[in-house]
Amino acid sequence: MRFSAIVPALLSAGVALGEVITVQVGGNNSLTYSPPSVNATVGDTIMFEFMAKNHTVTQSTFADPCSLMTLANGSTGVDSGFMPVAANSTSFPTFSFTIQNASAPLWFYCKQTGHCAKGMVFAINPTAAKSFSAFQAAAEMTGSGSNSSSMGGSGSSSGSGSTGAGAGAGGGAASTASGTAGSASSTTVASGAGAVRVGGAAFVLSIVGLVAGLL
Repeated sequence: MRFSAIVPALLSAGVALGEVITVQVGGNNSLTYSPPSVNATVGDTIMFEFMAKNHTVTQSTFADPCSLMTLANGSTGVDSGFMPVAANSTSFPTFSFTIQNASAPLWFYCKQTGHCAKGMVFAINPTAAKSFSAFQAAAEMTGSGSNSSSMGGSGSSSGSGSTGAGAGAGGGAASTASGTAGSASSTTVASGAGAVRVGGAAFVLSIVGLVAGLL
């Protein structure tokens, strides 16, 4: 079958099979990512599970923690989009991406009004020179942040996000992802070919590497 040829094709392209690291977003109605930072290697998948209210996972920079990373050409970083979750939900949307360049830290925040300024930020591979605590402290000094959306949730939690094309240590990125309560959804951001897994089905699309290490 044609599908059976996908996995060896991906492996031959050098896509590593790594660990799935789960991060809860807004667990216990808190303004947190739990854990707030992780160490990941190439091939690891970071899976965000949205637990309550209406949050995002949005890429920023160490220098500007509460603003969507935007490059000179207008392209932007990873953004899950808003993921509203009703208070009585028993299933939760997810958003995932796979690490393709682990040479530098990656920085994220929630762009819901005021959340970043309350310390709702997340880091992948922070360093001693650029630590999570320093990133969070900088976020808390920004005020309400630069992005906002209504807090209104709905009975069917769903959302979408996209990465723009960019330039940096990891090259550019161009991909999309969506989440619906009860079904896992993910984006693999890779160099060359990547696999996207949504609700248990795998698909292949042509994308280029996740922006990494930008100040």
